[in-house]
Amino acid sequence: MKRSLHLFLLLVALCSAVAACGNSSSSSAASTPSSIKINIFAAASLTESFTQIAAAYHQLHPDVTITNNFNGSQLLEQQIANGAPADVFASADMANMMKASNAGLVGNAKVFVKNRLVVIIPVGNPGQIMSLKDLARKGVKIDLEADTVPAGHYSRQALMNMSQSPDFGANYGNSVLANVVSQEENVKAVVQKVQLGEVDAGFVYRTDVTAAVASKVTVLDIPDPFNVIAQYPIAVVKSSANAAAAQSFVDYVLSMAGEDILAKYHFIAVNP
Repeated sequence: MKRSLHLFLLLVALCSAVAACGNSSSSSAASTPSSIKINIFAAASLTESFTQIAAAYHQLHPDVTITNNFNGSQLLEQQIANGAPADVFASADMANMMKASNAGLVGNAKVFVKNRLVVIIPVGNPGQIMSLKDLARKGVKIDLEADTVPAGHYSRQALMNMSQSPDFGANYGNSVLANVVSQEENVKAVVQKVQLGEVDAGFVYRTDVTAAVASKVTVLDIPDPFNVIAQYPIAVVKSSANAAAAQSFVDYVLSMAGEDILAKYHFIAVNP
């Protein structure tokens, strides 16, 4: 009888221990914050800067996991319009942001940074390009973004601006465009072709000449009177499943910390 009682008490003790462990595990799981995931759809020219911004933001908010989707702004807007799970949209132009806004896809947008165009040539200079005027020389191979890509649209505007100057001549822009051998969906594709020497020159943003690229290309600046300054707006996507976290990320981009990172990559401050 005593033996049975001892066995019964031992069984009760074991059950209590198991229950206690279960409660402890449940309590531990409950105290661990659930992971929040946000998807950032950003212009290709923001690749390096937004990668660093995302890492810095994650350090401050370890419960937030960020996935970046970089591409041409026009493609990102189409993806969002088609229902892609985006939480934040950062465009390289106002046109695609306005398109998204007019379709009711995004909330209030705010310009957070600016950018400027440059021409890059391979460091070996196979086209013997010494100045912007040489881009109009017959036979030069130029890579350019498609007109639907913000950088491509800005580049065509800059060429037409130069055509208004007697220094370049009225036919300058058309002559340069006649030398375009390829049109890309984003600026990074142009950078890649130029640094590989597949073309003689390409139009990109100043920010695309990163540390990894700088030794492989030479930069020709486009004078301010002819250049087109790109404005980059950012907004929370209305269909975001984590709107609060998305807004928090936007706020970080707009903060001094975000501005400092963008400046590191040669972006132009909205209020310098």
